[in-house]
Amino acid sequence: MEPRVILHTATSLDGRITNFPADLELYYSLAARWNPDAILLGSSTILAAPSLEVPAEHREMFEPQETLEHDPRPLMVVADSKGKIRCWDTLRTWPYMRDLVAFCSATTPEEYLDYLKEQRIDTIIAGEDQVDMRAALQDLHRQYGVRVVRADCGGTLNSVLLKTGLVSEVSVLIHPFLAGGAPDATMFDPHRAGVSGLQVPLRHLATEMLANGIVWVRYAPASLSS
Repeated sequence: MEPRVILHTATSLDGRITNFPADLELYYSLAARWNPDAILLGSSTILAAPSLEVPAEHREMFEPQETLEHDPRPLMVVADSKGKIRCWDTLRTWPYMRDLVAFCSATTPEEYLDYLKEQRIDTIIAGEDQVDMRAALQDLHRQYGVRVVRADCGGTLNSVLLKTGLVSEVSVLIHPFLAGGAPDATMFDPHRAGVSGLQVPLRHLATEMLANGIVWVRYAPASLSS
């Protein structure tokens, strides 16, 4: 069984996912509605983050109460077949997640796999040259009971997930802002994902006007039955 995958993205009106002041408080408050068991990120998303430091007020807000028998926070899952992420010790301090899992492939350097073991990072190996996302997510469900995954990814990993038919919903917060600059990065980049020519028709689910002119639109891939 594969988990349900939701792509949740904030964009400017001209389609950028960077270079504009996204309303992150709104973004994450809406993201919590799916109650995901895991949050999926690509290595490029981690590396592009301007800072990995967590505001002090967030630590108290997100740390679970000691009286809770089950930690309700999701897993953080990072797809990193090339072995680029070396900040796992910092990621482990994030209060938003209960634990960390790395998705790797058969060609992930052995040195990196040893490093993950030293860092006590659980690892799922699926695929040859790159991560086989379907197999990796099936293992994530089998080993950790994950049923819902929210993908906080860029255009490359989003395209891979869409290509493999794993996405059940596409959620976009459109901000009233024209970011300009280079037309990069976007939420969907099949060329960079190695699947040039990929197009994905969508079926409208809902549209909601939120505060400050932000529009929340939700779609499902048209290939999925209603």
